[in-house]
Amino acid sequence: MKVVILAGGFGTRLSEETVSRPKPMVEIGGKPILWHIMKSYSAYGLNDFIVCCGYKGYMIKEYFANYFLHSSDVTFDLRDNSLQVHSSASEPWRVTVVDTGEHTMTGGRLRRVRQHLGEESFCFTYGDGLSDVDISAVVAHHRRSRRLVTLTVTQPAGRFGAVQLAEDGGVLTFEEKARGSGGWVNAGFAVVEPGALDYIASDSTAWEHEPLERLTKDGQLAAYVHEGFWQPMDTLRDKQRLEELWSGPVRRRTDDPVSIPPTAPWKCW
Repeated sequence: MKVVILAGGFGTRLSEETVSRPKPMVEIGGKPILWHIMKSYSAYGLNDFIVCCGYKGYMIKEYFANYFLHSSDVTFDLRDNSLQVHSSASEPWRVTVVDTGEHTMTGGRLRRVRQHLGEESFCFTYGDGLSDVDISAVVAHHRRSRRLVTLTVTQPAGRFGAVQLAEDGGVLTFEEKARGSGGWVNAGFAVVEPGALDYIASDSTAWEHEPLERLTKDGQLAAYVHEGFWQPMDTLRDKQRLEELWSGPVRRRTDDPVSIPPTAPWKCW
């Protein structure tokens, strides 16, 4: 099964980072968030990726073209113009990077890569969100539903603490940044049948508007409920939050005096 990732946007609310690079190339823990997303899919055996690029898309192409340099120890001998790789952390990935236009909308980007998809169902997500969602469970749910599209939906945590009041004015419960204080939202991590692409009219079509609305009306949209971790990277504050989760407050093992970071909640590899 192939995985389509939208990676063409600018990210206006993260302009501190995206003025110099596409949003999916903004780094968390020294790696582009795009890399984290791909590692999540790869953990479930999905290694064939189609990356829809646009704004500064050449940076994504250059990243994969020079991937071994980013992940290996090397010696450059300038006397004879040679290069020696000492160790390499390669990935079992096949990555097709497609220029889908700088101003193309989300649906239009998906429509432009149709020739690379064949006639099988595929996974589809955004290049700016991390989750611990069980991809295998989403795919299984999609196959049971027999619909054209399955979306992963979640209830994001609120920005403020949730308080439950007692009748006498006291506080019964307090939960910082409580989950479920709002409605269900599209978390990405979808599974799509090729027939759903017929709902996309042109480059100016946003996937989240007319296509999903028509699919809903036609009874062709299913939802997989995810109650675990999910965090988009829309703002600098979101990026800082993800960095904190990646590095985390240090903890100590009882058998080792050296401090080590905890595992990020989306890390399943």
